[in-house]
This record gives sequence, C-alpha cells and structure tokens, in this order.
Amino acid sequence: MKKSKNILVCPLNWGLGHTSRVVPIIFYLIEKGYDVILAADIDIINFLKCEFPNIKTLLLPSYKVKFSKRKSQLFVLLALIPKILYHTIKEHFLLKKIIVAHNIDIVISDNRYGLWNKHVHSIFITHQSMIKLPNGFKIFEYSLYLFIRLLVSRFDRCWIPDFNDIRNLSGDLSHKYPISPNAEFIGPLSRFLLSNENITTDNKIDILCVLSGPEPQRSIFESILLKQLSNVNKKIVLVRGTNIKAEDYSFKNNITVFDICNSNKLKKLILSASVIICRSGYSSVMDLMALNKKAILVPTPGQTEQEYLANYLQKQNWFYYERQNYFDVNNALGKCRKYSCNDIFNSHELLLEAINNIVTTHFVEKK
Repeated sequence: MKKSKNILVCPLNWGLGHTSRVVPIIFYLIEKGYDVILAADIDIINFLKCEFPNIKTLLLPSYKVKFSKRKSQLFVLLALIPKILYHTIKEHFLLKKIIVAHNIDIVISDNRYGLWNKHVHSIFITHQSMIKLPNGFKIFEYSLYLFIRLLVSRFDRCWIPDFNDIRNLSGDLSHKYPISPNAEFIGPLSRFLLSNENITTDNKIDILCVLSGPEPQRSIFESILLKQLSNVNKKIVLVRGTNIKAEDYSFKNNITVFDICNSNKLKKLILSASVIICRSGYSSVMDLMALNKKAILVPTPGQTEQEYLANYLQKQNWFYYERQNYFDVNNALGKCRKYSCNDIFNSHELLLEAINNIVTTHFVEKK
C-alpha cells in the first residue's frame, strides 16, 4: 500500500461550473495534508488561485466552446467533435509527461476524458452518464451512453456528484441507464458549504442575477435582463460572470454590477437575495440547493442538458424556469413563489467517504 502524496486536479474549461465544483474536492484534499496540483487553462487557474492562493499550478489548456446565437446548438457541437477528439488525445499524452515530472499519484479529471493513465489512480467526475440530444436525434442517446460508458471505463473510478435516491438532482442524466461498474455517487458538491463565516440573511437584495456560460448567449441574456430590470422598482444585483466589459451600467441606479465574485462574496450575495435568476447549469443548481434559495432558472438556448434540468427540477417543485426567448421577469417573479428546495443537502459526507476510500483503502500502487 502507498499513501498518496501528489494529486493532480484538472477541471474542464466550459464556464465556471466545472471549476467551482472541484473547490470542495481541493479543499478536503488539502485539509487532509495532500499536495494538490491544479492543471487547467489560465482563466481557471486565476479563478482557483483566489480560492487557494498557495496551490501549485500547471498550464494544461482544454477546448473552449462558443455557442451560436440561434436556439439550436446541435451543429455547433457537431463541428466541435474533431476538436474535442484532438484535445482528448493530446492531453492524454501530455499527462504522461506531467506524471513523470511531478511524481503524480492520483489524477482527478472533471469531464476531461483523456486524462487517465494506467500507472496512476485515475478518477473521472461527471453528472452525465448519458447526454440528452435534441428532438429528432434521441434515437442515438443510448448509443452515445454506451460510448461514454466505454470512455469512463478507462478510469479507475467515476465520481457522480449526486444522490442515488429520490433526492437526486440530475434525473435521467445519471439515473436513466445503469452507471459504470467503477462509478459511485458522492453526493452534490458546493463550494458554499465550506465557509463557517456568519453571514446575515436579511434579504437586502430583491433580485440577484448570476450570469455564466459560453458566449454569445451569456451576453444576449445580459442584454435581456438589463432591458427588463431597468424598469423594475427593486434593489437588484448583477454578477456578470466575465471581466469583458460590455454594457454601460452607470445610469442604472437600481442595479449594482459585479464582474466576477469569489466564493465568499457570491455566497453573501446569494444569502442576502430574495430570489436568484441564473442558468440551470448543474453546478449552479447544486449551489442553490446547498443554500436553500428560491431561484428562477433560464437555460442556455440549445444546451439540452440545461433545458432538461430546468424542466426536471420544476417538475420536482424545486425551481421555476422560463426559456430565454420568452423570458418575462414580472411573470417569473410571480410564479416562482410556490417553488422551494429546502433541506435537500447540507454536507459533503459522501464526498469525504469517497476521498477516504481512494487515498487509504482503494489506492494501490500500479506497476
């Protein structure tokens, strides 16, 4: 048996969702005394450096996604397949060099399919054992599930950030088909459960808007919100989710704007808000659940995962959702009142069990 020392963590650069959900993983690994090395794109490194100033980092770029202005993103994603395959193969061979150069014992990859190696313990993180396809292509969903299962089988373990019971947040994405034999549910993940700081929750903010995701849809939704919220007589805070300047907010007296907030700042804003408007990305959903907040979900147009999640979560009576093209803030504010996600989860107990199992019982040095 060998006790692991160096653990490489590699989140995918597809918005900040994959990045924010590895925060609790990194936190607990460091707390247990392991040396964590972050391998990612420069913007992901900069974000996580705010959370972990002393963490060691390596530049390991992943592919980026730019969505279309149209409602369907199918052809955009199809065009990305060669790029994804190229980067998957490229990062697989880059990983070999990193393992040798930095004496890596364990690799934890969030949705980066090429980051496995037979000489170290490789862990894959995903909440999608199957991928929802647009109407007309659903006949291929099972075949795609089998392909993903094959890719995941290359890893020693697959961590699914969800519950394996009626509280599950991902619905069909991780529960429609049997999970891989190497997979386990580690419970939802949220960076907001790490702070013990006392934060007042006196609802000083009426509406908090948190934007995220790839362009140009992030900017399109920002413009929609700006137009509608300018005429709303409420205290509003907008977190843009980007450092790229766009709209001039100087004349919007009822809107306070932040570009990007660290975890503690964003947590304070969320806890102080009566209602949150945000995308239905899985990491955003986990954060909302962790803080028991009322929210209006607006999925990115054409992103089938978000569209499915928003609809699924509304059917569970946890959140209200509206489509971006038909978004009406006054209508949404009225209808969201009857939805509640209280007390779904408030700890990382299953994650801690998974970490303990990997770094103690299940980690066997490979030859």
